[in-house]
Amino acid sequence: MSREHQPVMLEEALTGLAIKPNGIYVDGTFGRGGHSRAILSQLTDGSLLAIDKDPQAVATAERDFAGDDRFQIRRGSFADMATFVEEQGRLGKVDGILLDLGVSSPQLDDAERGFSFKQSGPLDMRMDPDSGISAAQWLMEAEEKEIAHVLKEYGEERFAKRIASAIVKARREAPIETTSQLASIVAAANPKWEKGKDPATRSFQAIRIFINRELEDLQQCLSQVLDILKPGGRLVVISFHSLEDRIIKRFIREQSRGDQYPPDLPIAHIQLNRRMQPIGKAIKPGEAEQEQNVRSRSAVLRIAEKLA
Repeated sequence: MSREHQPVMLEEALTGLAIKPNGIYVDGTFGRGGHSRAILSQLTDGSLLAIDKDPQAVATAERDFAGDDRFQIRRGSFADMATFVEEQGRLGKVDGILLDLGVSSPQLDDAERGFSFKQSGPLDMRMDPDSGISAAQWLMEAEEKEIAHVLKEYGEERFAKRIASAIVKARREAPIETTSQLASIVAAANPKWEKGKDPATRSFQAIRIFINRELEDLQQCLSQVLDILKPGGRLVVISFHSLEDRIIKRFIREQSRGDQYPPDLPIAHIQLNRRMQPIGKAIKPGEAEQEQNVRSRSAVLRIAEKLA
C-alpha cells in the first residue's frame, strides 16, 4: 500500500464547501494537507485557517505553505476553533468549515505513533504526543471496569468485559508497552473473530478515541459552528465510524428542526428559528475510490448550510 496520504472524498468535499475564490475557510483537521491544498487551489484573495493537534502535521504545513499569505496554521484541537477564528477577527464571517475526522494515514503508517496493530511500536496513540497520557500509561492505571466501558462505548466491542479482564491479567505479569503486545492480548481474548477484520480493530479504535477525546472534541466543535459561519456558510464533515456520524447527523437534524414546541401550539414555520439546512443526503465514496484507498470504505460525508 502506498504511504502517500490520500485525502478521502476530495472532490465531494470541495463541492460541498461551494468554494468562493475570495471566501474564508477553516480546515479543522489539516493532517498532511490534501484537503487544504485543494481548497487553496480554488482561492484567489480568499484565506484558509488550518488546525491540527499533531506537531508533525503543523511542521508539514509550515514547510509546504511557507510564504503563502492566504494560509495560516494553528496547533491545537478543532474543539478550540472559535478561539482561533476570533483571534483573526472573523467570527461569523467564515464561508466554510471542513472536518476530516479520525486518524490520518501518516499517523497509522508510522509505527512509532502507536496507532496501528499491524506493526509493532510504542503503545502511544496520542495525536498530540506532548499532551495527556499515552495508551500504555492509561492501560496500566485504569480499572478493569473503566477499560471495559471504553471498549464497549467507543469501539462497540461485544467482548469488552472479556478483553478488559485479559488486559488486567496481562499487565500484572508485565507492562503492556507495545502495540503488538496489546494486539496479541486482544486477539487471544476474542472468542469470535469477525470475517475480514482483525480482532484488535475495535479495541484499538476505542482506546484511540478515548485517549484523544475525539467525540468530546467533535461535540465541542459543533457547538461553535453557528457562531463561526456566516449565513450561507457550509459545514462539511467526513466521518469514519457510526459514533461520529451519529453525532453529526443528530446535530444537523436538531439545527434544521429549530426550536421545539408542544405539538398542539399553532407555531408558524418561520417561528421555528431553524439555524441550518442539510444539503443533500449522506455521501459515500465511489467504488473506484474504495478500491484505490481501502481506508475510505467506511467514510460518510455530510453537508449542512447555515441559514440567515
